[in-house]
Amino acid sequence: MNAFRNFRKQCTWLFIAGFCALGANAALASGPKGDNLVDVAVAVNSEGDFAGAFDTVIAAVLAADPAVVQTLTGNGQHTVFAPTDDAFELLGITADNLDTLLSDGTLTVEGLTGILLYHVAHGRRYAEDVLSSEQIRMLNKSFVQQSGGVLTDNQGGMSTIVVTDVAAANGVIHAINAVLMP
Repeated sequence: MNAFRNFRKQCTWLFIAGFCALGANAALASGPKGDNLVDVAVAVNSEGDFAGAFDTVIAAVLAADPAVVQTLTGNGQHTVFAPTDDAFELLGITADNLDTLLSDGTLTVEGLTGILLYHVAHGRRYAEDVLSSEQIRMLNKSFVQQSGGVLTDNQGGMSTIVVTDVAAANGVIHAINAVLMP
């Protein structure tokens, strides 16, 4: 299983690197100077204390509407609240079964895209900015409530911010322990 995860990580990184290098579209070609949010997420997931902790969110970003990758690799500044693999697993979603869930209709690309956009906010918001906000507007135009580092979604589900301030050229990533549901 670990060999498969390592292989999948390497393939994911090669796919993203190739996608960006080829300049697949204007948004990617004019991306930020330095590592973008996707590059940083893959790097954090590839080595160190959080190696393998974000396979599912990376797979989800690649499986969602291409606009998600374009947003996260473009010039605009964004804050990503990235659920860990354990968070997705609570919903029965893993990097290994994501394609099956999409192909059998359990999950749709549109639904997945909506969930992912509910984890991204405009602007670069470091922990102090997040903690000083009572609510945060996400890219899907809905809000999450914030109190003491705990985010509450539209369905009353709660997610705690467990890692803060992972900087990228075009934003910042915070890891959370539950998936926010729009």
